[in-house]
Amino acid sequence: MNPPTFFHTNDVTGPFQEIVNTYGTPAYGEINPAVFTCVSFPFLFGVMFGDIAHGAIVLLVGIILCASEDFIKGVEGMEMFHQTRYLVLMMGIFATYMGFIYNDFMSFPIELFGRGCYELDRDTGKFETISGQENCVYGFGFDPVWMASS
Repeated sequence: MNPPTFFHTNDVTGPFQEIVNTYGTPAYGEINPAVFTCVSFPFLFGVMFGDIAHGAIVLLVGIILCASEDFIKGVEGMEMFHQTRYLVLMMGIFATYMGFIYNDFMSFPIELFGRGCYELDRDTGKFETISGQENCVYGFGFDPVWMASS
């Protein structure tokens, strides 16, 4: 018979351990995947949900949950929000960050870091390089014109 598995968790790692445990508790002597989940889960959420405005809303909710920790700790029915406050905060940080990389605000492309290298010719529907920018590198993230590509 194998010895039981116990993982010591804290306020930050607890929700990630619960996510891992929904798929199966690691056996004694196995590597705990919750350690990798602490970064990979919020990051992949940000990749999936990357939008500046929506990510900022999730980030704001996470900040409010973390700032009002003592208040929500004593309110009946708010236990889940108290337990997942750091998870929500990290998901908001990554979603906002990826929104800046995608240059996406409420599903609209934005040009925060200057004009891109290409523009869409509305008549032909093709992209053309802006004159003088043949070897252009966009400052941060993707060129906003990517939203019009097929």
